[in-house]
Amino acid sequence: MANSSSASPASREPQPLSSSDGATTAKPGEQSTPYASNVMRFLESVGISNPIPDNYSSEDFYSDFLCNHLKTDTVRRGHITCFTTVEPTILNSMGGLHGGVIAAISERVAIATARTVVGEDKELFLGELAMSYLSSATINAELIVDGSVVRSGRNTTVVAVEFKMRNTGKLVYSSRATFYNSPIAKL
Repeated sequence: MANSSSASPASREPQPLSSSDGATTAKPGEQSTPYASNVMRFLESVGISNPIPDNYSSEDFYSDFLCNHLKTDTVRRGHITCFTTVEPTILNSMGGLHGGVIAAISERVAIATARTVVGEDKELFLGELAMSYLSSATINAELIVDGSVVRSGRNTTVVAVEFKMRNTGKLVYSSRATFYNSPIAKL
């Protein structure tokens, strides 16, 4: 006995969603979610389909970009302090410091901090980077970025990085990075 409410196989085939430029979001054989069109509209509104400018594709653009936003203040064994200012180029769509920039700065400061206690004869491999986004830093906010070694042993080094508002001292972001120390191979 056939169920009268069951749909024919042809009506159950997924229909690809299209964005305003005609791009589809579902491949044949994949099921589209009911929210896919909303997600596509959001991604288009934040410029996901815009081409990357040529000067952003150059060698070491990422390193130069981060270094332009980070100013070193003090360097001691097991501790580094830097400053950064939230500029329009590193904001997210909500007007706060972009989470990816926070993680990238945190990684750079953690590596530099670990290097103050781990000798040049060992390579550092990032094993874990845990981020806590506690608040938001808005445009023109000045941040103090403190990196300090929590523990350093023969095989691992753990570094904590804190981002505080310069004018109030309020903790806005924190991270903890675990590095594996490995001797450099000599061939």
